[in-house]
Amino acid sequence: MSILVGYVPTPEGEAALARGLEMAAALQQDVVVVNSPRRGSTVDAEMVDDEARERILGAARAAGVEATVEQPLHGSDIVDTFEGLVASTGASMVVIGLRRRSPVGKLVLGSDAQRLLLGLDVPVLAVKPTA
Repeated sequence: MSILVGYVPTPEGEAALARGLEMAAALQQDVVVVNSPRRGSTVDAEMVDDEARERILGAARAAGVEATVEQPLHGSDIVDTFEGLVASTGASMVVIGLRRRSPVGKLVLGSDAQRLLLGLDVPVLAVKPTA
């Protein structure tokens, strides 16, 4: 079993990573860090580079957790990407970070986080950054 952590290099992503590693250590599970760029994107500021990958893996080692970083491409539906990873890894849980948005922003733009919370068949832990 493993825990999937949705990660982008933001305070929300860092909060998800920290909590995911904490949960994995407590449950004695591996972590799969999911950093998924949108298909067709040639430059993506949310992509993890080699330095960030090593930092993430180092944090996992420090927590006593085995971890991998996956960067599957996704189309318009990130939920499909996570569903596939849940199935292929046997994940017991998904951890994602949430950012503050106004109700109008949620209505107009939708929310990938909301779609993950409602669409996945495993528990989803949503965390916010502390500051």
